Amino acid sequence: MASSISSSPIVLKTSDKPFYTFDLAVVATLFDLWSHSLPTVHPFYAVKCNPNPDLLAAMAALGSNFDCASRAEIQSVLVLGVSPDRIVFANPCKPESHIEYASSVGVNLTTFDSVDEIQKIRRCHPKFALLIRIKPSDDGSARCPLENKYGTLPEEIIPLLQAAKSAELSVVGVSFHIGSGATETCAYSAAIAAARGVFETAVRLGLPPMNVLNIGGGFTAGPQFEEAAGAVKSAIKEYFPEELNTILIAEPGRFFAESAFTLAVHIIGKRVRGDLREYWINDGIYGSMKCILYDHATLSCKALAVKSNRENPTCGGGRMHRSIVFGPTCDALDTVLTGKQLPDLEMGAYTAAAGSNFNGFNTAAIETYIVYSE
Repeated sequence: MASSISSSPIVLKTSDKPFYTFDLAVVATLFDLWSHSLPTVHPFYAVKCNPNPDLLAAMAALGSNFDCASRAEIQSVLVLGVSPDRIVFANPCKPESHIEYASSVGVNLTTFDSVDEIQKIRRCHPKFALLIRIKPSDDGSARCPLENKYGTLPEEIIPLLQAAKSAELSVVGVSFHIGSGATETCAYSAAIAAARGVFETAVRLGLPPMNVLNIGGGFTAGPQFEEAAGAVKSAIKEYFPEELNTILIAEPGRFFAESAFTLAVHIIGKRVRGDLREYWINDGIYGSMKCILYDHATLSCKALAVKSNRENPTCGGGRMHRSIVFGPTCDALDTVLTGKQLPDLEMGAYTAAAGSNFNGFNTAAIETYIVYSE
């Protein structure tokens, strides 16, 4: 989104440290898109995707609820004044101390996929309303598939429901997640159909009728979202018609966060080998761009030479060179871009790359500037 932001004043005021811009307009536009495309599905923003406090505050103001996976994430949302009934503790395997904390602050909805989790919940928070998390049969060719880490297998559903019934816990619905950054939307249809089967199984076992369906995340902003939204709406209409009065929720993360942030980095070193340009920048694989390793991200970048070439800061019309961009560490793995066509840049210039950070990575040292693009 860098092209829609007037970044020059920000860049000129900074030192040689990297910084983010956070575009509130992008988030507001995406929230409107979600509300229009999936009006019956309540978004619970996945805090783990990007826990930036300004983003969380914006999501809260827009009316989003929240998917939290730990005590710290719950705290980061509650401190904004968000009511605990707007939080789902969507981690199927939680430390007992985190469960006890959720009980103490009134977070009363969670997921589970094992007998051991049932026993922990019975001991630590018996008032939890439970969503049984099932494993989808199709991961939608997700960028980050969840594989076998989470989700109840088909043959485990009945024993788990019976265990929850014996523990006198309330199972109110079904949860699933097809994987982060899914590319094949038919996976939603198959998972929603499977969830309806679990609803019917619970009734046969004598459990109270379920009324919550959590379709998880996997959504990506862009043309593919409309295809995914169409598949979800069609499947919901078939398997969860309006007369069932099912509460529908989802856990989008990257859909809201991926395009709202732009990372600006400083060139700290340069080497020329013939037509090849090699640049060192002051952030990399071991910092904000861990997404290359852990999120299989493909970064896009733009030259922003507002110090070395103020009259033409985007370097338009200049000769392009095959380039490599390295991060600042001494590890060869710390390579951000290879084979990229870039203009001839100088130290003191900037490049801007779309970046994101994963749950647990400390970005407190990198400043964020809030903007609102037109």
